[in-house]
Amino acid sequence: MVEMDRISVSLPTKLLEEFDKVISERGYACRSEAIRDAIRDYIIKHKWIRSLEGERIGNISIIYNHNSPELMKKLTTIQHTYTDLIIATLHMHLDHDHCMEVILVRGDANKIKELTDKLASQKGVKYVKLTVMAPGGKIPE
Repeated sequence: MVEMDRISVSLPTKLLEEFDKVISERGYACRSEAIRDAIRDYIIKHKWIRSLEGERIGNISIIYNHNSPELMKKLTTIQHTYTDLIIATLHMHLDHDHCMEVILVRGDANKIKELTDKLASQKGVKYVKLTVMAPGGKIPE
């Protein structure tokens, strides 16, 4: 039998309600197994991103609460630190409180990962997704 540790996690009520709906729709017997699967998926994605090397193109999509002037300043400062990677940005208002930014990047995979991590670690950033691929000339026919 696999050794298990018991942990406690604090979640916003609405997030837990949404997670419980997903658990029910997917037919999980318990919340713990669904959380274990979500953690496994997170680890697999992290390892895949960490394995990327060389020249890459892609985008970093972030959703954040724009009501924090301090967060807005931090996100802008971070982006200005990586002007060698950032080709363009698209800003979209999602609702009264949230914005989405799509940042197009081109450059070294390690620097792109570094930029993504810095954006994701800011308090008030709700979601970050990195999508990368090899530059056009390096895609197999």
